[in-house]
Order: sequence, then C-alpha cells, then structure tokens
Amino acid sequence: MRLHHLRPDELDPTQRALYDRLTTGSRTQVLVTRPDVRMTDDEGRLQGPFNALLHHPHVGDAVQEVSRRLRFEGVLTDRAREIVILIVAESQKSDFEWVAHAAIAETLGIHSGDIDGLGKGQTVRFEDPTEDAAALLARSLVEVGDADDDTYERAHDALGDAGVVEVSTTVGIYQLLAQQMRVFRVPSPPGPWGNTG
Repeated sequence: MRLHHLRPDELDPTQRALYDRLTTGSRTQVLVTRPDVRMTDDEGRLQGPFNALLHHPHVGDAVQEVSRRLRFEGVLTDRAREIVILIVAESQKSDFEWVAHAAIAETLGIHSGDIDGLGKGQTVRFEDPTEDAAALLARSLVEVGDADDDTYERAHDALGDAGVVEVSTTVGIYQLLAQQMRVFRVPSPPGPWGNTG
C-alpha cells in the first residue's frame, strides 16, 4: 500500500470525524461476512477505498457522502445498484469492489450464474426491467463512455430521469474508487479474473 494505513489512534480531529461517519450510521447496515472486505480490519484501520479518504478528509468526506447517498438514499433498488457496481468492478478489474459487492449481491438473491457472468464481462440479461435497463446502461457507460439513443431511451423508460442520473453517477463514483485503490495499491482478495491485490 502506497499510503500509510492509518490506525484510529493516529487520526487528527478532522480525520477522526470522517472515520466516525464511515464506521457508524447507514454503512453499518451492510452485512459483509468476509473479513477481508469489511469496513475495518482487526486494528480498526479502514479497508478498501476508505483509508485514502482519510488522507484528504475534506475531499474524502464529499466522496463518501456521494457514495453513501447513492447506496442508502437512491432511487435504484438494492439489486439494480449492486448489478451496476459489479459491472464497474469488472470493467476496472477492481478486486476489492468485486469481492465486497459480489458478497452483497449474493445476499440480495442475485443468481450466482449472473454474478459469474458479470465477472466475465458478459452482457447478462435480467428479468426485472429496471435491473436489465440499469445493467445495459452501465455496460454501455463502462465500454464506450456514452449511451446510444436506444440504450438511453430504454433506461429512461424503466428508470426515469433520476434513475438514469443515478446509474451514471454510480458508474462514475465506483470508477473513481477503483482508480484510487489501484493507484494506492490497496490490498485485496483476488477477483474472478485472477489478480492479486
């Protein structure tokens, strides 16, 4: 890891306030059974993308707030949101994102075959029209950075204005988090493509 892995006792007051926001409240609702992708390790240090946020707490707080609102106050269903995140994680080969969110997707009842297909970069079709539209829009955004008229209209019809904005924002924020984890060499269990963190 390129950034010092901060322990709670090393934090200044601004960092500590951000640490407390990250480790309490709505994020504690997410049950992740794998210890290697929990919010904190056994020493209380933040895992995944969260340690980097502490190194610039003013920016980190803004980033975590966008992420938190998308995850806990958004218009997408939990399943649709996790499908979008998995599409981003695969496109970025982001091991931590993948492992953490595949575990969440499983708890939401997303079929393991669909999760495996997403991990292989396949276009997986979903029975639920909102999930399918969100997946197709996310796939287009990660592959070409845009959506043709047919993809956009299908997404708009299924998700509405707010849903389309939310899918595009979710794609962007998880691409950012994946990039930061890559740049800062954040350790992670390997994703399905065989990388080691």
